[in-house]
Amino acid sequence: MIWDVRLRATIFWSLLVVSGFNALPAIGGGIAILVTDGLGMPAAFLAISPFTSFMWPALILIIVVGGLRALAAGLLVMRRESALLWSAVAGLGMLIWIFTETTLIRGSSWLQVLYFATGSAQLVCVLAMLGIAGWLPRVPLRR
Repeated sequence: MIWDVRLRATIFWSLLVVSGFNALPAIGGGIAILVTDGLGMPAAFLAISPFTSFMWPALILIIVVGGLRALAAGLLVMRRESALLWSAVAGLGMLIWIFTETTLIRGSSWLQVLYFATGSAQLVCVLAMLGIAGWLPRVPLRR
């Protein structure tokens, strides 16, 4: 029983840290890309994309990727049940973002591998918190 409580707490805090860890650079990076029109990235990165400038990718990064993670983190702090839904949406959003980004620029870096891993970790933590894993029964965030 104590093992379950400690494991649940570890997973909860891991989920919160991953959400916050990814929200800040997504919002900050998106703002930097928006302000500098690409942060020094070549316009060739947009060649096979539907975008003609870095404005829309920056806004998507700020609002969708960073915003969803910030929302999930805030709801986790408040221990709202909807935090798990928004954490899952944010994790999936990160995976879609990274997959799309690496496809469009036809390359990858260690940062993309890191963010893909943290998006995956976020989804795994949500599944564990939902009780999908039989070894950790479902317990509401609020008691």
